Amino acid sequence: MRQTELHLTDEDRSLVDEIRSKGAHQAREVNRAHVLASQDRGVPEAQIMAVLGIGRTAVWHTRAAYLQGGVELAVFGVARSGRPRQYDTDDEARVTALACSTPPAGRQRWTMVELERAARQEVGMANVSRETVRRMLKKTISSPGAS
Repeated sequence: MRQTELHLTDEDRSLVDEIRSKGAHQAREVNRAHVLASQDRGVPEAQIMAVLGIGRTAVWHTRAAYLQGGVELAVFGVARSGRPRQYDTDDEARVTALACSTPPAGRQRWTMVELERAARQEVGMANVSRETVRRMLKKTISSPGAS
């Protein structure tokens, strides 16, 4: 197993120790801080992996990220955007208002199928699915058709 030396600066070492000692960080961030601190002390990779319960690539990626961008990049990583929302809060409000409106003629209450059809008539929501309508309503803790 390859072992590359890693030496933290005094400033980086104090930042890593602060992350390791405070409970306000995610487990992944704390583990990465432990990896950096252990490598700074010369602990073998096999021992780091065994104690922290992480894989070899996690150790390598943490070291590489530190060498590339310092403690911030190694511990916290790069912010990921994720998939953008297809429907915004205005669309959700329109579906909720629709569910709270008077149901179609001959009906006591809205059904998901009818809500889906009605939502597809709204501008910009031509491809909305029944499951998406259901999730939108679930966020509002509403019960379609209930009075």
